[in-house]
Amino acid sequence: MNLGFNSPLVLLLLPLVLLPVIFAIQRAQGYPSLAAVETDTLSRVIDVVLHLSGVVALAALLAALAGIHLSGQTVERVGEGSHIVLLLDRSSSMDDTFAGRPPGDGEASKSAAARHLLRDFVEKRPHDRFGVAAFSTLPMYVLPITSQRDAVLGAIDAITRPGLAYTNVGLGLSLALSMHEADPTAASRAIVLVSDGAAVIDRRVQEKLRAQIAKRPVNLYWLYLRTEGAPGIFDPPGEDVPDTPQALPERHLNIFFQSLKVPYRAFEAENPKAVADAIAEIDKLERNPIRYQERIPEVDLSKIAYGIAGAALLLLTLAKLAEVQLDGGGHRGERASSSVTATRRAAAISREKEAA
Repeated sequence: MNLGFNSPLVLLLLPLVLLPVIFAIQRAQGYPSLAAVETDTLSRVIDVVLHLSGVVALAALLAALAGIHLSGQTVERVGEGSHIVLLLDRSSSMDDTFAGRPPGDGEASKSAAARHLLRDFVEKRPHDRFGVAAFSTLPMYVLPITSQRDAVLGAIDAITRPGLAYTNVGLGLSLALSMHEADPTAASRAIVLVSDGAAVIDRRVQEKLRAQIAKRPVNLYWLYLRTEGAPGIFDPPGEDVPDTPQALPERHLNIFFQSLKVPYRAFEAENPKAVADAIAEIDKLERNPIRYQERIPEVDLSKIAYGIAGAALLLLTLAKLAEVQLDGGGHRGERASSSVTATRRAAAISREKEAA
């Protein structure tokens, strides 16, 4: 607990809490003699409680006026998860359905299907930190690796915006790797590439990617959203199709990823259900111990302090209303004390004798 005050100078008035101890809480009553009265333990306890209630009321009021609170702090916790960069394809082909046409009634585009399932993936992993990058002709830095779920979900929602031109996955992957390089923690790292195609990666870009991965190894997953009729990444080429990156870019991108000497899995999905199955498998694979920082916000305690002061003052008020003064005969209602009443009667009798 990290207790703090917004206005600590108010605490200079704390010596005032001793006033209920120094002065009487209830009205004093005069009696001729207490010699014949037995010791009353209950009355002593009530007297102590009332004095303490006065102390508590003043102390709680001063604490509330000083703005008492628990300061925000960062706590290190241990859970399961990873630091994951979502690398999203923003090419115009992602706006089509898996059948390769614009969405009709009741149909979802590949980007819409991916958005829905990626949101579920993020929401089910509370201890992960996510970054988001995108690519089309050029890479786009969307969101650094963060634990802010709302920002991550907002970045994922943007995948359904109209796509751009081509698919330059090489530069997009380089950007995702650089985001991990900027993260100094020792957590498990992964990149989830979501794309419906590929392009030829320049030899210089390939060498750059190899150097980046050697510097900061990651777990790599490729979720390939295969359009109906498109060549598969695992299928061997036909007899009349040359086995080259230009003719079969997706197949050769998969071969390139396999050559990077890092944990790598490729998932080929031809419909939303296959996408869901692939993301569920990635979710199972990325379950590593992780240390993460949890930010605990400031907690205002002034309302609690006002409540405590109010309860103590209520007790004192009830005790005040319960006070009773007795007359000389021990009856309720007279405001003069019994000793004063006896003195007045004696004086009246003396004046009557003198007059006689």
